[in-house]
Amino acid sequence: MPIIEEPYYCHEQIEIPPILPDILKQFTKAAIRTQPKDPLAWSYEYFKALAHNEIPPVKERLEMAYCSQKTDTGLTEGILKTLHNQLGMCHRIPLCKIEEKWLALGLPLLRLQAIWTTGKFGYDAPWTHFLALAAAQISPTVSDTLALLCSLFTTDPEGSDPAIPFGLFTSLYYFLAAEIGSVPKSHVRHVIQHHAYNIQGSCGLISPRVFQHRMAPKLHPDQPK
Repeated sequence: MPIIEEPYYCHEQIEIPPILPDILKQFTKAAIRTQPKDPLAWSYEYFKALAHNEIPPVKERLEMAYCSQKTDTGLTEGILKTLHNQLGMCHRIPLCKIEEKWLALGLPLLRLQAIWTTGKFGYDAPWTHFLALAAAQISPTVSDTLALLCSLFTTDPEGSDPAIPFGLFTSLYYFLAAEIGSVPKSHVRHVIQHHAYNIQGSCGLISPRVFQHRMAPKLHPDQPK
């Protein structure tokens, strides 16, 4: 059997790109923040995103999972923020694209399918509606879900009371009230009218501090005071 002679390279012949150390440094930091369940699969998705000039599946900071969940959804505020950073620039997103980013973060496929079924989505879904149902997976009430969505959609700096446009709040509230909250439409209209009057001096923005105020009407009529 003939011996195949392979060329021998010395260290002088092996060129290491100057940016490689920084790439590996950023990769390590991203892995520590994200804490992927499957590091190998996540690493593939991370470098694939960089190669295609896309936002990689990286959390903005290290966080602990929600301990109050009855079942392990795999979702956290940081995970939802990562998905929003990757997909939130489009109004409607195909299921295949959401599934790609979803699985890259090690999230259970059955959970995605359950959200898709709940939303009665078809080939694609309005991103705001999909994210609202995903947020509801880790929020016990409609009010808590909307507060979480404010944190995801806001452009305000971290640490401030996260405000969003009132039109977006109205759309999300109507959707959640119908899909998961079983809130009567008459009650939703009452809440919307109340806040529409009170935000006139707030540049058309609303935040959790406003709709969760003890004097504000409850977002769900059965919500405890």
